[in-house]
Amino acid sequence: SENTYLCQIYNLTLLCMEDYVVEPQSVQFLVQHGFDFNKQYSQGIPYHKGNDKGNESQSQSVRTFFLELIRAKKPLILHNGLIDLVFLYQCFYAHLPDNLGTFTADLSEMFPAGIYDTKYASEFETRFVASYLEYAYKKCKRENCKLKDSSSQHLTIQFCSYPANMSHYIDYRHCSLEEESHNVGGGNKVPVCEKFSAYGWCPKGVKCPQSHNIDLIIDEDDKLWEEKRKKRKHKWKRRKNTEEPAKAFEQESSGKEMELAQNGEEGPPRKQSCYEPAAATELAEITPNCEGRPLEENSMDIEPETEAACAAEKRKETHGPPSHGGTHRAGFDAFMTGYIMAYVWMLKKGKDTDTGAGPWLPDCHNKLYLSGKSVPLQIVKSLFSKSSKAHSQKMKLAWAS
Repeated sequence: SENTYLCQIYNLTLLCMEDYVVEPQSVQFLVQHGFDFNKQYSQGIPYHKGNDKGNESQSQSVRTFFLELIRAKKPLILHNGLIDLVFLYQCFYAHLPDNLGTFTADLSEMFPAGIYDTKYASEFETRFVASYLEYAYKKCKRENCKLKDSSSQHLTIQFCSYPANMSHYIDYRHCSLEEESHNVGGGNKVPVCEKFSAYGWCPKGVKCPQSHNIDLIIDEDDKLWEEKRKKRKHKWKRRKNTEEPAKAFEQESSGKEMELAQNGEEGPPRKQSCYEPAAATELAEITPNCEGRPLEENSMDIEPETEAACAAEKRKETHGPPSHGGTHRAGFDAFMTGYIMAYVWMLKKGKDTDTGAGPWLPDCHNKLYLSGKSVPLQIVKSLFSKSSKAHSQKMKLAWAS
């Protein structure tokens, strides 16, 4: 059906050929999740930053591959993707422009089918209570399972069956919907860490005595939402039977609007307003807080050791408990991001399967989430900005053939 997707996940081990800085904590995090630095330095695909050097279009390089992605004219989907776009542009495309207007103008021409940010979609479209990657993914997965159980329209993911001679290059993980520790503990269950619950990030990291269990966090959020819903319903019934129905209706409407706004249904959700995450919070959120647990049945990875060296700058030990099985991969992040996008698109399109030539989701088209802002960054070419010279040259190179 139109809601069935074939999912293929690829991980490429890259090696920057210029001097770069890594943080010890980031390196430790990658090692804890099974990253093989020996393999990266011995077999990593080399790349350089900035503008092209020589005729890049004729070489088998990451830059050539990135140019093919641009030629494909497909939508680009990210989660909290501003830093990712800066990284991709600088490392595989050209020197970064001097100003933001030029940068967004270039991006709008590089990806004419649109750029979508699932963090923005999670906050402003589905209006989830929290929007960090693993929370949004598991919330979508739960809601999709409910739709499936009720025989309603739902999302279906299919994976490839690869031949035996490719087994050396493929890493399979069995992934369940809920974490194994979800229902363990009973009356002695560990309380949820409110910091992690709100932001998917905790300064105590693995030493935090409270729970970072995403399933438990979603359980509590759903329970709180249901309690508030029942209270609103009870108030409505009680006021409906008062002597002044018109006045009661006006008061209820006003109160309900205020409560909706507080619940994030009239704006981006704010879970615990008493917390102000550090600047590193949103950077760390670019990759999920996986707690080392797989994320989908029959999910697969190409190559177990799979992070670019520069990606180490994004990886913080504050992502949560380290993986014992080494399942934290860029591929799992990509899978979750794609799953969220597919689920949101299914919800928003409803029964209308005629997508036409327009964008997938007009309300999310070319909008990047900005931390702490109620408005997104628009990926458009302004009337007052021009494309960069390096970008214009790259466009000529991309379409020369």
